[in-house]
Amino acid sequence: MKFLTILMGVLMLTSCMSKKLEHYEGTEPAMDIQAYFTGPIKAWGLIQDWRGRVTTRFDVDMFGEWKDGVGTLMEDFQYYDGRKQQRIWTIKKQASGTYTGTASDIIGEATGNRNGSAVTWHYDMHLPVDGTTYRLKFDDWMWQMNDGVVINRSYIKKFGITVAELTLFMQKQPD
Repeated sequence: MKFLTILMGVLMLTSCMSKKLEHYEGTEPAMDIQAYFTGPIKAWGLIQDWRGRVTTRFDVDMFGEWKDGVGTLMEDFQYYDGRKQQRIWTIKKQASGTYTGTASDIIGEATGNRNGSAVTWHYDMHLPVDGTTYRLKFDDWMWQMNDGVVINRSYIKKFGITVAELTLFMQKQPD
């Protein structure tokens, strides 16, 4: 019973501390999703487990194209353990100014929004780990920086608890 009380307290506290996209109103440089995700982008990332230990490192080559408000973002992952992976996103700008996205390992649609320098995406993904595939929730946050750099932090959750974090640094490349 004592464990359940502590767990409920932690969950209530973390829900009160959630980030709000409105906090980034007017921040510069403003993020333009279509402009940033057009052309080549190079990225470097890592995943940390719930203890903060780095479990995975990877590089990503991305290339995005847009036509009539629909974007295709190709991501080619090269993991430091030799594995390779490709994910192809289809991203659509909605009339409301929000975005939706799909990819083969995304469950349903990802939903995205932007405000000032920040972008947030929320989605569920099938993620293989050590021979088992897990359904996990991603709470993705991106911030536009100077010099064509975007910093991405993803909070990976199971049952509402953060079980891992992903950090990704992206940089636009010359066409």
